[in-house]
Amino acid sequence: MSGLIYGFDEKKTVTIVDKTDPTVSVRIWFKAGAMDDPAGKEGLANLTAQMLTEGGTAKKTYEQVIDNLYPMAAYYAANASMEMTVFYGRVHKDNLEDYLAMFFEQLLTPGFRDEDFARIKQNNLNYLKTTLKYSNDEELGKAVLYNNIFNNTPYGHIVSGTISGLDKITLNDVKEFYTKYFNKNNFVLGIGGDIDDKLVQRVWEKLNQLPAGVENNFKDFPTPKISGKNVTIIEKKASATAISIGFPVSFLRGSRDWYALAIANSYLGEHRNSSSHLYQVIREQRGLNYGDYSYIENFPNGGRLQLPPQNVARNKQIFEIWIRPVPNETRHFSLRAALRELKILVDNGLTKDQFELTRKFLKNYVLNFATTTNERVAYALDDKFYNISPGHLQNFREMMDELTLEAVNAAIKKHLQYDNMEIAFITQDANGLKDALVKDTVSPISYSTPKSMEILEEDKSIISFPVKIKAENIKIKKVEELFN
Repeated sequence: MSGLIYGFDEKKTVTIVDKTDPTVSVRIWFKAGAMDDPAGKEGLANLTAQMLTEGGTAKKTYEQVIDNLYPMAAYYAANASMEMTVFYGRVHKDNLEDYLAMFFEQLLTPGFRDEDFARIKQNNLNYLKTTLKYSNDEELGKAVLYNNIFNNTPYGHIVSGTISGLDKITLNDVKEFYTKYFNKNNFVLGIGGDIDDKLVQRVWEKLNQLPAGVENNFKDFPTPKISGKNVTIIEKKASATAISIGFPVSFLRGSRDWYALAIANSYLGEHRNSSSHLYQVIREQRGLNYGDYSYIENFPNGGRLQLPPQNVARNKQIFEIWIRPVPNETRHFSLRAALRELKILVDNGLTKDQFELTRKFLKNYVLNFATTTNERVAYALDDKFYNISPGHLQNFREMMDELTLEAVNAAIKKHLQYDNMEIAFITQDANGLKDALVKDTVSPISYSTPKSMEILEEDKSIISFPVKIKAENIKIKKVEELFN
């Protein structure tokens, strides 16, 4: 691209030019999200985004919108996260003219019909009341974990909101949120594919038709301190137990420590990687569940995704361990196994062999993170969020060559720990679990298939590994009480 052209701001524009790509991808990041939900109306940012995805325009019903997009084999959507709302879409260049007309008709003149609002609001209530509570214990555990860690902060509710908050939201609230945050001073444009300056200019002319307004810069807040191990047990009828473990961290993507800890984290629990250590210990060797992973930044929808999501950037992150549901009788053992591996990592760091193998893996693995222009545009927007230059994916690969074992182990010592954290269980017989945790009761395990002597010997260390949780640090809640 030739740089700044009259009518659009290069500081607020990212472009990926690929003349071999027959499609055009557009992503518009609006600086607003769930942390901007008004008190008592939690879920408003998400509901507003969904009105741009599942609602009609001023001239067309939702059904007519679908009918218009279908022949183009194109789509547009909007996604809200904690600090970002992104309106995005992709189309073949042959259909670009008709598509852009639809894309901007939706963004600039949303229909905001009563019937669409009622339908979408009810869908969100159903998700909180039924789907999340009773159909997805893994996501439920992670939601409880995040809510507990960020309690009484702007991050203190999940993006979907609360039941009482959704109940109070009106269509006028949606219109006001849209007008306030979807304004021409509060976005960054990303566009890629077979594009040129003239197309970018035209898109900017459309975006300049958004309402007047001000930029919504991040308003910092203190991250709550966690003292000791705090446990929340959500009691529900369940044949297996989901466990989530986490604590706040101070590093963000783009920093040298982030890339150092990416190596440590990949060794410990790379998402959906059967070679990572937690997976080997809990799933592969003992067959207790489907997978065990760890994270150094927000990774929503982990049950559906193979690779890290884009455009869910945030200024406050946590270190997290996700233990997919294990048989109830092994829940205490599984917690101990995960915490023991975390302690070993923090106390001992990585060995030379572990470091070398993991950094070589990551240098190649990151090549899979953005294989399409659409994904590269998304990553470029995240680079704007984190102020990363020349770009996260390039830095990632370069850091795999630059970082040393000593730097990685120093970052582990600086940022990771095992004494102060939040732990969430989704399980039945909550009082029985509480009693076992408080007493640090030995948690023996038996297997339906033979195990090696090495595993059986290691079990002896796991079953009595000290967790040390005080009775006053354990809360029991009924699943019916959540997200109200």
